[in-house]
Amino acid sequence: MSAIARPKNLWLGRWGFVLAATGSSVGLGNIWKFPYMTGEYGGGAFVLVYLLCIVAVGVPVMMAEVAVGRRGRGSPVDAIRRVAREAGRSGLWSALGWMAMLCGFMILSFYVVVAGWSVSYLWKSLSGGLQADSVAGMAAIFEANNANPWNLGFWSTLVTLATMSIVGLGVQGGIERSVRWMMPGLVLMLAVMIVYAMFSGGFAAGVDFLFAFEFGKLSGAGVLAAMGHAFFTLSLASGAILTYGAYLPETQSIWRTTLTVAICDTLVALMAGLAIFPVIFANGMDPDSGPGLIFMSLPLAFQQMPLGGVVEVIFFLMLAVAALTSAISMIEATVAWLNESHGIPRRRAAWGVGIVLWLVSTLAMLSFNLGAEWKWGGRHVFDWLDFLTSRLMMPLGGLGMAVLAGFLLRREAMRDELGLPATLFTAWRLVIRYISPLAILVVFLDALGWLGGGFDWRWLLAVPLAGLVVEGLSARRTGDRQA
Repeated sequence: MSAIARPKNLWLGRWGFVLAATGSSVGLGNIWKFPYMTGEYGGGAFVLVYLLCIVAVGVPVMMAEVAVGRRGRGSPVDAIRRVAREAGRSGLWSALGWMAMLCGFMILSFYVVVAGWSVSYLWKSLSGGLQADSVAGMAAIFEANNANPWNLGFWSTLVTLATMSIVGLGVQGGIERSVRWMMPGLVLMLAVMIVYAMFSGGFAAGVDFLFAFEFGKLSGAGVLAAMGHAFFTLSLASGAILTYGAYLPETQSIWRTTLTVAICDTLVALMAGLAIFPVIFANGMDPDSGPGLIFMSLPLAFQQMPLGGVVEVIFFLMLAVAALTSAISMIEATVAWLNESHGIPRRRAAWGVGIVLWLVSTLAMLSFNLGAEWKWGGRHVFDWLDFLTSRLMMPLGGLGMAVLAGFLLRREAMRDELGLPATLFTAWRLVIRYISPLAILVVFLDALGWLGGGFDWRWLLAVPLAGLVVEGLSARRTGDRQA
């Protein structure tokens, strides 16, 4: 196994990468978005498709990103340029790295605002500011929290300062050291909440809702939502995983490490469901509450339960920790590029990026108050940042990575980096060449509204068979030429 460039930074061990990559993947998407999407799309049917999509889409693309990052040993821009040139391809493929780096920065620009909600709600839960007698009352608290630019700006600025402080300390001294206590702490808090949920009176209903598979509830919209979330939850195409892969020692197995990250990410999402849905059912609330499930329905449920105030503090502390671990990963690619390609000291690079981030995130924050009327094409700054990244840049970046790794990079180089047994490597190559690109393309077209309402997910099942036929014909032609 050989890398093109000598690494400047490495994780101290396998678990440094696993915890950091899991921290990147485990964010508000797992604890905030996954539960309400599960409620919205019918529970167990959605969960089953989500798990299948993690295996068929998320893991193969994640393995490709880690392999490219480790072989290229650099920021997304430098790593992709190096592996492309090694394969005799144009250095223009580094545009994928530029897009990934920009995508991560743009995501963080509005993500710190959402993370600010989590931190502000942690403070409200400690100070008694989450008191209301109805969901409408909780909604009024949420709206008031966003309507004050000084309040919302303070909390988002606090998240920005914490993120840059950690990243500025370096890969080992900052990122790895912080996730070594934040990730186990997050899992411990989730476990405490699950134990609490077991005695809430709604645990059986929560488990049944989360894991009971009813085929009739499986709609095309649910399949598309599961595919999209499986791709986005692993922080793919945002520069984070590719950059973290550049710090992975050559002695560590990429496929085992990647699979561990995916399993940990999925377990946290399922644990969040086990912690949240029993509380919702115990209070007779609707799990199909959308984004308001976390910031409106759940606080009201905690208020009505024994020891609810304590559990509420634990929950929002957990939410704040999850937000911070993801924020760290999103900015690392940009800081690494400034540090490695331009020789800017890491601490100075982190704070320089932090200033620009603060300016852009302030515009996103103002979308909820003073800048609510600053709209272009019907969207304000916050919505544009979300739309451009989640609906355009991330799908295009993931599609580009699948094409690069599956068709353009040398087969031997990818096999060397992944370290897979021959059969598993053949299976991975089949998936990354045919299944993953098509799934990402379908999500991309759906996000743009080009599929309409008549999408039938079952035709996707023909893709593996078609891929096997193509690969079989290709292998036969190769054998004929060698003969």
